[in-house]
Amino acid sequence: MLKKRIITALIALAVLLLVLFAVPGPVAEIVIALLILAGAWEWSAFLAAGSTNTRILFVVVVAAVMAVVAWQAPQINGMLFQLALVWWICALAWTLYYPTPIPEAVRWIGGMLVLVPLYNALLVLYLANPAILLGALLIVWAADTGAFVAGKLFGRVKLAPQISPGKTWEGVIGGLVTVALLSLAGAVWFEVRISVLVPFCLAIACASIVGDLTVSMFKRTAGLKDSGTLFPGHGGVLDRIDSVAAAAPLFALGIGWMGFQ
Repeated sequence: MLKKRIITALIALAVLLLVLFAVPGPVAEIVIALLILAGAWEWSAFLAAGSTNTRILFVVVVAAVMAVVAWQAPQINGMLFQLALVWWICALAWTLYYPTPIPEAVRWIGGMLVLVPLYNALLVLYLANPAILLGALLIVWAADTGAFVAGKLFGRVKLAPQISPGKTWEGVIGGLVTVALLSLAGAVWFEVRISVLVPFCLAIACASIVGDLTVSMFKRTAGLKDSGTLFPGHGGVLDRIDSVAAAAPLFALGIGWMGFQ
């Protein structure tokens, strides 16, 4: 299983680098949109009335909202990212009280609030500079990798056993330490103030954990372990972008506030 996960991750990384730095901009933007719509299709399986027609309707609605957001950008970017911030704070509070029932309407709205700001954030970061988008992804990957390794080696105390039994507080600490070291090196390399970059990256890493737990909460409610099977050893699209879904909008909001763009 580990070998399969590594091979899949390497292939996905190669494709990502190709999309970010080799293909024309319009093609990359289409790929980003298709990725989000694939995630929307997987999210539609969380809906209580999960018929094919309902699932198609959800994807169509997400696509329509994405189109409106892209059309109105950049005027609404700040407002959308602030809305995402509010959503993820509420989601964090919600995870603390799980298991609780998730009404059908909340599943629809939650899907919109996870996917649409993510789409806009990926687009904004890519158009600003593909390297900035890659930097945001590196923070999430560092947090995930550090958490995985530390959890395997030292994991004892469960983080949220009702939501994600495999996650531990030791893993969280390992992920944050990894991100702190990465951001410290980045601050030195890019000559950015350590007192600014390190806390910022740690905040993004914390957001990525909330994103992971939130999507897992919806999966548990729907009785699903993975959102799909597109990535062997990793699950579906949502299983790969759940952490990014919370991290990317807040990263875009933060760099806008701090004038990094």
